Amino acid sequence: MRRRTILALPAFLAGVWLAGPLRAEPKAKKAPAPGGRRVALELVLAVDGSASITDGDLEFQLQGHAAAFRDPDVSDAVTAGGAAATLVVFSGPHSLRVLVPWTPLTSAEEVADFASRIDKAPRGFQGDSTALGSAIEESAKLFAGNGFDAERKVIDIVSNGFSNSGPDPAGVRDRVERQGITINALAILDEFPWLEEYYQENVVGGMNGFVKTAMDRSSFVEALRQKLIQEIAEVREPRSVVAVADFE
Repeated sequence: MRRRTILALPAFLAGVWLAGPLRAEPKAKKAPAPGGRRVALELVLAVDGSASITDGDLEFQLQGHAAAFRDPDVSDAVTAGGAAATLVVFSGPHSLRVLVPWTPLTSAEEVADFASRIDKAPRGFQGDSTALGSAIEESAKLFAGNGFDAERKVIDIVSNGFSNSGPDPAGVRDRVERQGITINALAILDEFPWLEEYYQENVVGGMNGFVKTAMDRSSFVEALRQKLIQEIAEVREPRSVVAVADFE
């Protein structure tokens, strides 16, 4: 089986053009966005609302996210450095819809409030196709002007399907990770047992990007809990090379 290597690309360093001879300048510290509240992590939680997900399964995804943020270990991990999060739902191209707007997560009370807002989020969304590339692309746009400023930006995709419409997710992933954004995924393997390899090959990207899997509903909340703790805590050693078998 042919193997393929995925490289996690470092963020580009800003260059300064000076009049006269070009000389090296010390790296400038990133200035906070105007009016932006400083946090350690900005997190987009994107759940699948496509035709492969029944109404009950979408409801379970939302309930699972609310339960995960009520977990004491998740709450402790989030508040240790401070974060901000938004929860969105996607299906076909250009379908992304914000269910819970950007919310600060810097205290146990704010984390609990975020869980309650997920419980109260609008229901009834049901799309058709699954456009993972579009979901990544539109999620990346949500970081601009969101009222927060963090060095780490993460998109968290949850789905039980592969991309069957819209832009190629691998191409979008490559463009988004060059912006310094990490894409993680939780693949639900209730229909397609090979989704872990597919997501690793086509969706996951950026510094320390990873895939978690859940076999069914019974394992979903625990897998989500572990994934949130892992991405919030951030393994700081860069994962420079990961070998992945091509999926045919």
